[in-house]
Amino acid sequence: MNIKVIAFDADDTLWVNEPYFRQTEEQFCVLLQQYASVHELERELLKIELANLPLYGYGIKGFILSMIEAAMKITQNTLSIDVVRQIMDLGKQMLNQPIELLDGVEEVLETLKGKYRLVVATKGDLLDQERKLKKSGLNPYFHHIEIMSEKDDANYLKLIKHLDIKPEELLMIGNSLKSDVMPVLNIGGHAVHVPYHITWAHEQIEHSIDNERFKSAVTIKDILAYL
Repeated sequence: MNIKVIAFDADDTLWVNEPYFRQTEEQFCVLLQQYASVHELERELLKIELANLPLYGYGIKGFILSMIEAAMKITQNTLSIDVVRQIMDLGKQMLNQPIELLDGVEEVLETLKGKYRLVVATKGDLLDQERKLKKSGLNPYFHHIEIMSEKDDANYLKLIKHLDIKPEELLMIGNSLKSDVMPVLNIGGHAVHVPYHITWAHEQIEHSIDNERFKSAVTIKDILAYL
């Protein structure tokens, strides 16, 4: 591999993220338990989240709005203002969560610093992702921060154009096969999948990947063996 740039996903690759969504979803279900079963509540919330992605994009703020919309639908528009307030409070708690770096992240960045250009390639709400990156203390390691509305072939091509590299000179590292691996392989780049123990249903794929430019690692420290 002739790698010049290593790009890292942020949420659940550099720091903990998805567990906070799951915990909030559980609290959402408790708030509305008198109206439907947990399974029905989770299914309706996911359905509304996915429908709202083109409007709100990814992130906590869109999740808050989707929870309110789901609650209104489940209660047939009889949702009390107090429950709306509680849902908004759940969202604010998520936004104020401390940043918990995943094991080995700083060690890996310290090892790679100076040998490659390191970038963050993530998606989500701009303000929220910038806030998390600042709170993480990892900013000094990165040459460039790219926050995308969607991680697709076109946006990765824009990224490599901005970085002035060829696709085969990019290595992407992340926990999502759908967002961090498949689009990068599609454009000719390299990708390493570092799975996280919780993955949002929308980020899962059902088929296996057979590509010489694809590797899988158990932990983020394992990527060092490929470089």
